[in-house]
Amino acid sequence: MRIIPVPVLDDNYSYIILDEATSEAAVVDPVKPQKLMHILQHLGAKLTSVICTHHHWDHSGGNVELISKKPGLAVFGADARIPEINYVVKDKEEFKVGSLTVQALWTHCHTKGSVSYFVKDGADCAVFTGDTLFLSGCGRFFEGTAADMYNSLLHILATLPVETKVYPGHEYTKANLRFALHVEPNNAHVAQKLQLVSDESVTTTVPGTIGEELLCNPFLRVNEPSLQAFTGKTDPIDVMHVLRELKNDFK
Repeated sequence: MRIIPVPVLDDNYSYIILDEATSEAAVVDPVKPQKLMHILQHLGAKLTSVICTHHHWDHSGGNVELISKKPGLAVFGADARIPEINYVVKDKEEFKVGSLTVQALWTHCHTKGSVSYFVKDGADCAVFTGDTLFLSGCGRFFEGTAADMYNSLLHILATLPVETKVYPGHEYTKANLRFALHVEPNNAHVAQKLQLVSDESVTTTVPGTIGEELLCNPFLRVNEPSLQAFTGKTDPIDVMHVLRELKNDFK
């Protein structure tokens, strides 16, 4: 399995997932189809699938153009608002990209149709989280609640193997780490990671891993006494709510 992050727009990521055994490929959130098609052509890959994490235009807004250039593609998602969707995935449903196994995980909150996709190639595994899980952060609760995000992060994504590579929908890592250090100033893992990415030459921080997120991401650490003390809450869902409200206003 080869994964190619493709920076698009101001801070978004699209991704190409290439099964090197068959040369079949999928694109994740292809908002800029021409850029992706150029890379696929260079790779000599056969595009068979479009994988959408949610319906927001900066993730699915390129679908119509892409399908007009490449009719017959499978377009996976879980929200009727996704343009050109032709396959609605069920929670934990699996499908194939070449010889790769992709499992859809319903991780609702940012939108009611947000899905993360867990991809396995033997022992190698990755998850594409859209705007649900960012490196050291999470998405806004536009169509869900703190309880929804708690379920998506703690009960679903945090239970993936710790070595799982995390590919989010945006490059927000530096700002997220600054917030993480603000709310958990004694977290040495956060301080170390912030130092690593703070150099101006570092523009791409993906992928992370689930293991790193468990150490650094405050939204995955809502059961920790340090964050409960900071927020003044003991219920982890209340901690999640307070952290998101604080992050919304953090500069």
